[in-house]
Amino acid sequence: MSKLLFAILLCSSLASIAQTPVWKAARDRSSVSFSVTHLVISKVEGSFREFDGEISTPKPDFTDASIRFQVDAFSIHTGDDKRDSHLKSGDFLAAEQYPKITFQSTSFRRITEGRYLLEGDLTIRDVTRRLKFNVTYGGIATEGKKQTATFKATTYINRFDYNLQWDKLTEAGGMVVDKMVSIMIKLEFVKQ
Repeated sequence: MSKLLFAILLCSSLASIAQTPVWKAARDRSSVSFSVTHLVISKVEGSFREFDGEISTPKPDFTDASIRFQVDAFSIHTGDDKRDSHLKSGDFLAAEQYPKITFQSTSFRRITEGRYLLEGDLTIRDVTRRLKFNVTYGGIATEGKKQTATFKATTYINRFDYNLQWDKLTEAGGMVVDKMVSIMIKLEFVKQ
């Protein structure tokens, strides 16, 4: 009798795992970008070229999904090799010592139709802090047997909170690189 009960429990556990679809980020149709005010009056825009992520969700509207994301700090790109090297250095990302930037969700709540609030833990360098993203859900498209879902997530971080504390002042007294950084992530996920 106990073997039968164990077999039933095992099958129900496997069935519940099988019922939780996993969606993986399609890197060639996604982007991770940022912008920051530079020299008070201009913006520097950049991106990370190497990243991966996935969503596990028991619900078709993605409510309560678990979202994991990882970015390769070495893949930062602003169009200026010298600046990119500086951003990878100990003054900013310290990519040699901390090669990955990670995010793990703690909640994903639907606010209104097509709008969600994503909350989770962002780790940059050796600092982990709770962060919220405003998310726009673009919907699901089906091509043959392939299903894709699109999302756009935006937030701001104070780079000083993550020990990205390099600081210099202009002659007029403004910051060369502002402390607030805007982040925008556009993702297309493919159902596995």
